[in-house]
Amino acid sequence: MQSELPTPTAIAPGSLTVHLPPSLPLSEEQFFEFCQVNRDLRIEQNADGDLVIMSPVGSGTGNREAKIIQQLANWSDEDGTGLVFSSSAGFKLSTGAKRSPDAAWIRLDRWNALTPEQQERFAPICPDVVIELRSPNDSLETLQAKMREYQQEAGFQLGWLLDRGDRRAYIYRPSELVQVLDSPDSLSGDPVLPGFRLDLSKVW
Repeated sequence: MQSELPTPTAIAPGSLTVHLPPSLPLSEEQFFEFCQVNRDLRIEQNADGDLVIMSPVGSGTGNREAKIIQQLANWSDEDGTGLVFSSSAGFKLSTGAKRSPDAAWIRLDRWNALTPEQQERFAPICPDVVIELRSPNDSLETLQAKMREYQQEAGFQLGWLLDRGDRRAYIYRPSELVQVLDSPDSLSGDPVLPGFRLDLSKVW
């Protein structure tokens, strides 16, 4: 009898969803190892257990992601109350989904409550702050669905989805409607990130 194999489905240019059959579930250890041996790919897992595989972003988008992380990290170093994470870091949400936002920030007290083993894997925590930058190949609807997923998680406080194509910023807060800003020059992190302002002239 022929064995049942994972079925890939394209969901957007530059990304692929692989549906795993019930007979081939991946344990957390196996998923972590799968990501380790495919370091050139950005891999997430949705709440249904499907693998979402994304190719590396273009150089221009990568530079703008770095500008976002640079600004956030500079503020965080001075503030001292939390840690900044790049898109290389993965987080396990309460739904079982494993996500890797372009930039994230977590309060130190929440991070330090995790064991060293948890911190070195896909940490079972939703970041306080999540930032996603839409690349030319990203589906806006898919990124919006991810932001709503974060929005439902305990610990989430603020999310920014930045759409360079339309120069539009989507702002997510717990239990609030999404705020949409057209061509903003900057975004304020208050009160979650007191005093932080993201200069979007380096992003647009």
